[in-house]
Amino acid sequence: MSGSKMPDHKMSENPGGRSKAGALPVVIAGAGISGLCAAHWLKKAGIEVIVLEKEAEAGGAMKSRREQGWLYELGPNSALETTPLIEQLLGELSILDRRVYAQAGAARRYILKNGKLTPIPMNARSFILSPLWSPKGKLRLLREPFIGRAGEEESVADFVRRRLGSEMLDYAVNPFVSGVYAGDPEKLSARSAFPKMYALESKHGGLFKGLLARRKAKLFSLREGMQSLPATIAVSLGESLQLNAPVERIVPMRAGRFPVYTVSYRSEGKPGTVDASAVVLAAPAPAAAGIIRPIDPEMAKTLESIYYPPLAVAFSGFRSDQFLRPLDGFGYLVPGIEHRRSLGSIWSSALFPGRAPAGCSALTTFLGGARQPEWAKLDDWELRATVMDELRPVLNIVGEPLFSRITRWERAIPQYNLGYHRILESIDRFEQNYRGAFICANYKGGISVGACLVSAQQVVERIKEHLKS
Repeated sequence: MSGSKMPDHKMSENPGGRSKAGALPVVIAGAGISGLCAAHWLKKAGIEVIVLEKEAEAGGAMKSRREQGWLYELGPNSALETTPLIEQLLGELSILDRRVYAQAGAARRYILKNGKLTPIPMNARSFILSPLWSPKGKLRLLREPFIGRAGEEESVADFVRRRLGSEMLDYAVNPFVSGVYAGDPEKLSARSAFPKMYALESKHGGLFKGLLARRKAKLFSLREGMQSLPATIAVSLGESLQLNAPVERIVPMRAGRFPVYTVSYRSEGKPGTVDASAVVLAAPAPAAAGIIRPIDPEMAKTLESIYYPPLAVAFSGFRSDQFLRPLDGFGYLVPGIEHRRSLGSIWSSALFPGRAPAGCSALTTFLGGARQPEWAKLDDWELRATVMDELRPVLNIVGEPLFSRITRWERAIPQYNLGYHRILESIDRFEQNYRGAFICANYKGGISVGACLVSAQQVVERIKEHLKS
């Protein structure tokens, strides 16, 4: 906990005269969901762990707030159950009863086309009848199974154009990419940003058929918001978690079979050090770069090259009777070809219960991202006005919001842009060069909550093997 005394860990000598690194803790720099899950599973395995977090609360971008009967998210609004580890973790934390699934109507999603909301088709019949794509655009899909693989790395946009055509890019993949990455499909790497989609090229007889064949994961949140998850892990870690304690650098003090690292940090402005049998970098790439710069300046430059676009998140609450159009789904996404100022809007109160007071409805709107970074930099007054200019004609809103909150992320989501495989290769080399040092963050194994849990579990298994050796 913040202000707690850090345990005194020095190198203890074994009878053979070598440092018994296994007696030292594993130190984790960063208490986002990746670092917290790694700490949780290490502790569960009986391995001593210390988590150092520079902020005053754990959870990274996973932050929720409740005010005046409104519950809103500053970061991710929900997560998909893409891995059994999610249910396992919730069970281990005894919070399965707090999980809430998206309401039935949330399966309905919309794309904005020509200023009007058009449902995303959910089956073959609705796809054939959908006005999102022309007859020519739909017929273009018939060629897709006969198109070969590309010989070189492609952007998401080039990959989709080649296989499915421009219309599918414009009114399916482009808005989807903005909704997931706040990214630009012309810059994102198909194989790095969407490896499962990329792999479908050689399976199922084609990309489109493969997408239809994939099972859909269930969307969930927690009754008091997504922050309940990291907050519960933080409580379970107790004094193993130190808040307001930024890590400044790591220094390898001993290499070989029993490597030892000295981790320098600050706690409430005072310097401190702790020796570790292994270190896990679970901080965002810019912070991790600063930590490793003294020992590997080239790797630090590589991490600093990862682009995080700015993103503004606007939560708006209204009386339900202010909407002349029902909020009857998940929300809508805005394709870049529509030339609007928002990326889309989630209909928060239609998605999960308890997000708005009785008789009220809530929306979460996103601006900025890699596609339009300038819109995330407006001042609060301009942002609120822009949000209403975007929402009012689409949802037929009467009057002004009763409640409004703006959250800004200067660096939102790491972009797996073209050439990202070289960054991942550099991370692998760093871990090989510095035995006992691991990177566990959303710029390595994927940005989703499920991907972060999988990465954390993999790192825990590698640490267990490392300590055995």
